[in-house]
Amino acid sequence: MSLVTASQMKAQTQMALKSPLAAQDPRIRVKKLALIGAGKLGEGLLSGVLGSQLIPVGHVAATVAHQPRADYLAEKYAVKAHTSNVQAVSGADLVLICLKPQQVKGFLHEVKKELRKDALIISAAASVTTGLIERELGHPARVVRAMPNTPCLIRHGMIALARGKHATDEDVALAKEIFGSMGRTVVVDEKHMDAITGLSASGPAYVYLIIESLAEAGVKLGLPRELSTELSAQTLLGASALVLHTGEHPAKLKDMVTTPAGCTIDGLLELEEGGLRVTLIKAVVRAAERARQLVESQNT
Repeated sequence: MSLVTASQMKAQTQMALKSPLAAQDPRIRVKKLALIGAGKLGEGLLSGVLGSQLIPVGHVAATVAHQPRADYLAEKYAVKAHTSNVQAVSGADLVLICLKPQQVKGFLHEVKKELRKDALIISAAASVTTGLIERELGHPARVVRAMPNTPCLIRHGMIALARGKHATDEDVALAKEIFGSMGRTVVVDEKHMDAITGLSASGPAYVYLIIESLAEAGVKLGLPRELSTELSAQTLLGASALVLHTGEHPAKLKDMVTTPAGCTIDGLLELEEGGLRVTLIKAVVRAAERARQLVESQNT
């Protein structure tokens, strides 16, 4: 039996990815995807889905508020782009909602009659529960709720998924496949979504503040600003990757850096004295509380 070389395997893989069957067969068979609200997040999701060949281009319709934006999406991605939500959801068996929270109820009322009863609805609208969508549609809709964060735009996101009352295992698997094109996914009970909003959805803002602060310290010490920012950002990126790669507790990895009577312990003492640990905890808790308030306001 002849051995297949690495280059031959690579060529076969590339041919498989280009095959129409690759776009239709690996667990995803969607006759029509309606992506509602192709703003920054929506376009990122669209790019991820098409780039991973999860759903054929000809099976996708996207909606935006203004025609110039629709023309841009149609030209860039070769999808059908509309300003009409009703037109987009007509015949769709998968609907991805990427709207602002306050727009969701209006959208559901708008498309209620046109929307297929058996359509799977995946909502990435912050603070909008699966129960709200089921209630507004007035039938046992299959709903999966997603909580992505902004690094999804470069396919390094963190996405939490929660199933609604009527969603199936296959529905959740489909949602994982779609959002897996944008980063790492986890499936959680919906009761955890407010905490996840405060942690991973709001978390990038906290990290940017830390990067900015580290960079300012470098500038204070005489480093050029661009170099200092690059050093800071890559340091956080590498440290985060090491946590995920090793699976070690962050405290253990911290101790690896902290040599006796070294430089790092002095820096850590300053951070502890400044209350960084407690402040970050409070920030996440406060953001989660706000997320809970927004959920309550959406349900009224």
